[in-house]
Amino acid sequence: MKKISLLGSTGSIGKNVLEVVRNFPDRYRVRAMSAGRNIELLAAQVLEFRPEIVSVAMGEDIDKLAALLPDDYRGRLFHGDEGNVAVASNPGSDTVVTAVVGAVGLVPTLAAIRAGKDIGLANKETLVMAGRLVMQLAAKHRVRILPIDSEHNAIFQALEAGRREDVSRIILTASGGPFRTKSAGDLVTVTPKQALAHPNWDMGRKISIDSATLMNKGLEVIEARWLFDVGSEAINVVVHPQSIVHSLVEYVDGSVVAQLGIPDMKIPIAYALSYPQRLNLGLSRLSLSQCGRLDFEEPDHERFPALKLAYKALEMGGVMPAVLNGANEVAVDAFLDQKIRFTDIAAVVARTMDAAEQGDELVLEEILAADSWARAHVRCEVERSNNGT
Repeated sequence: MKKISLLGSTGSIGKNVLEVVRNFPDRYRVRAMSAGRNIELLAAQVLEFRPEIVSVAMGEDIDKLAALLPDDYRGRLFHGDEGNVAVASNPGSDTVVTAVVGAVGLVPTLAAIRAGKDIGLANKETLVMAGRLVMQLAAKHRVRILPIDSEHNAIFQALEAGRREDVSRIILTASGGPFRTKSAGDLVTVTPKQALAHPNWDMGRKISIDSATLMNKGLEVIEARWLFDVGSEAINVVVHPQSIVHSLVEYVDGSVVAQLGIPDMKIPIAYALSYPQRLNLGLSRLSLSQCGRLDFEEPDHERFPALKLAYKALEMGGVMPAVLNGANEVAVDAFLDQKIRFTDIAAVVARTMDAAEQGDELVLEEILAADSWARAHVRCEVERSNNGT
């Protein structure tokens, strides 16, 4: 029986994790969970899975949650960063699934590693912000980090085909998002509603926008560098609009091993939770004869400059990936609030990186300070532009 702490239970990944747990009650139990502000859904999840402790984002929501739960949960409800850390380091759990979105996942993931928990990682920002620090700490505590992102899980599977020292390069696939064929001029007038309409995947709001700008793929490049210990020059991105080939690994002999499957997040989730076994999820099977063409294209760095910014941040090292990530999170929020245009997202991030000071990537305080500075810098720029100054 694997005992799970789940960070981000009400999000897209979190709900799929619980679906896997629901379908395999003899294999998995949820011992702790955290969520944001979807209190009604969280209460329903708690009543079904009966975790020992629960955390919400805001302290003001604790009473609201408590009113929906049995009295025995009083004293077992937490909130904020401390609550996420309590969930991640819960003594009754052996595995932590980090399914929250954004920088909020870093500190609890580090706490889980220090507590000796294996990590099912769906929060790419953890490795984007602090990849070297996280991987060194995981090695020190002999903790496994198993990727849940579909692309990294695909690479993880393809790497089973050969020796790590024989890997030539990693190839991440990207759907291209909803604007793959739009001109640069058309991108200027893109609305949040249009950007949220991903053609293949059912994802949260922030990840959907990142997919549309290709920033999501840039963050995945940085994540792959740390997960698989390869340099940026050995990580390529190719646009594959059908989302059937989830990623590929090329070996020195020219062999290319790919992982294919229908676009359903339960597949990588289940593999990360059951590794090295596989579970029969009862999903529809991929029919190669029915899926038709499989297209592959080079990404357009001119129309989608976010991907190039991520490579730049990775090559600069230090705290620059944390600056990239923090600036992007605030810029995405500003776009969703219709304070900036779609094309302004990458431009704002680029200017923030140009203005940032470097720091030590092995010092958590410097990483968090860089993240905080980048967020404040973008907020000030957005406010100035909206005030016409």
